Amino acid sequence: MLIDTHLHVIDKSVLNYPWLADVEALDRDFSYESYEREARQGGIEATLHMEVDVEPSQIERETENVARLAARDNSLIVGAISSARPEEDGFAAFLERQIDNPLVKGFRRVLHVVPDEVSQKPLFRENLKRLSDTRFTFDLCVLPHQIPLAIELVDLAPDVRFVLDHCGVPDIRNDAFTPWKDHVDELARRDNVTAKISGVVAYAEPGSWTVDTLRPYVDHTVEKFGFDRLVWGSDWPVCTLGGGLHAWLAATQALFSGCTAQERAKLFRENAKRLWKLRSASDAA
Repeated sequence: MLIDTHLHVIDKSVLNYPWLADVEALDRDFSYESYEREARQGGIEATLHMEVDVEPSQIERETENVARLAARDNSLIVGAISSARPEEDGFAAFLERQIDNPLVKGFRRVLHVVPDEVSQKPLFRENLKRLSDTRFTFDLCVLPHQIPLAIELVDLAPDVRFVLDHCGVPDIRNDAFTPWKDHVDELARRDNVTAKISGVVAYAEPGSWTVDTLRPYVDHTVEKFGFDRLVWGSDWPVCTLGGGLHAWLAATQALFSGCTAQERAKLFRENAKRLWKLRSASDAA
């Protein structure tokens, strides 16, 4: 059984997603119900909802919508990673409100959709330090050439627990192993960073990738971070760009088939439980 640390629900009747206009294949509703059906078939027992870069004024409304889904009987959703704007003056007050919401486990600011200068602003960096000694993690969603900027953030806030999304978004389609490899090597030296093995099928050539296409990138991430600092995620529905949830689940099982039961348990469940203090259906059984 797996804990999925990276689910996106898209509900255009409730929220606005400005970026979807540029991604035609994702510019529609992707409901929790559709995900749940596939997830249960594939052995997923719990999930964290990952923010979907909604219109900034709707960030807390998105969390409220996730809370309604999490409150359903036997819901798979056990927590949420909220969107955040550390570059804005209102972040401190926003953070105080989230402290009182046990559903929120961490935050993300997608950095590859904004100028690099955003994460270099003093206010952004000071606000990021506010996460020190809290329960909150911070997801790093960057392109390979931006990983050095992520390293700067990690070094400025050594008491914050960071999560690198999607193995650092390698350009698998163009076989661009470097400079991604070198940057991942350097980031992995920071022991307050966990890597997320999530949805890399979206970065391979649609319809033609194989497990061996993905293996160099996944194996290198595993080698550098080690099984104590890895979590797994689907990145649904973005993974549908590379074949879908079942294809990614099958590839995952193949990629880690040679690992020990303990290693697989850490990646698939135990590290996520520890990092975010999660409970899943198997814990209650």
